[in-house]
Amino acid sequence: MNEEINKALAVLKEGGIILYPTDTVWGIGCDAANADAVKKIYELKQREDSKALICLVADDRMLNKYVKQIPEAAFSIIDVADKPTTIIYDNAQNLAKNLIAEDRSIAIRIPNDDFCFALSRKLNGAIVSTSANISGQPTPKSFKEIAPAILKGVDYVVNLHHEKKCDKPSSIIKLSNSGIVKIIRP
Repeated sequence: MNEEINKALAVLKEGGIILYPTDTVWGIGCDAANADAVKKIYELKQREDSKALICLVADDRMLNKYVKQIPEAAFSIIDVADKPTTIIYDNAQNLAKNLIAEDRSIAIRIPNDDFCFALSRKLNGAIVSTSANISGQPTPKSFKEIAPAILKGVDYVVNLHHEKKCDKPSSIIKLSNSGIVKIIRP
């Protein structure tokens, strides 16, 4: 696994995009602070850049780097979640501007996955994580279902878990600083 982490890290640092296994589905990713790399992902997915993307971070400390004020409820949700849960936070910071939604929110998940954790930790930053499909197409449930256009469009394909079946995307909860909690995707 270390060799794959180092190869993916080199691509991320050069502004490239990777195809990688996450704790949910196969994802397309890049350094979340690199606006040019984020733009490449929107183009590859043929997706409007007004639709925000999810980011993965290694831990709470890293989460603090990207969210100005984390509501206390977020830590409780993270601690008790029994499946991958992405939280949309208000007041994003230190990320590529084209990654942050118009309302200044950002969707972030702390993944329960050794590869994602180690890659984020070594990058010392957030990694974009969006499903490995063209916008509007079904999310692939396994590596072999990923469209050739996606495989050809990334700079590096991580050589791990190609046999893994993916359950489904993460739950998404919007948690505003005003205390309002909204379930976006159960």
